[in-house]
Amino acid sequence: MRNMSFAMTTHQVRAKTKTVTRRFGWRHAKPGDIYQPVEKCMGLKPGEKMVKIGGPIEVVSTRSEPLNAITKADCILEGFPDWDPELFIAMMIKHYRCHPLEQINRIEFKYL
Repeated sequence: MRNMSFAMTTHQVRAKTKTVTRRFGWRHAKPGDIYQPVEKCMGLKPGEKMVKIGGPIEVVSTRSEPLNAITKADCILEGFPDWDPELFIAMMIKHYRCHPLEQINRIEFKYL
């Protein structure tokens, strides 16, 4: 089982209100893969340990799409029910310094 960081959406994963995540890269993820959600798994300082968020998740589906293809329904599945797609895209652009047309991997998962 590999780790998957949810640093920006820790609360949503703990509450199990998030069942979709978007990742740049992560082309290796495929249905049936199992991951352990963690707060952070890269950039840990010496002595820091990974903090698990609940139990494992299983990938249900994956697909590549432009970042700006996100819908209101997917904002809800991402754990942001009050957000519209424009706000979600703006958050991603600010955090990752990406372009709205950039391809992103949409990963749907379920909690085990």
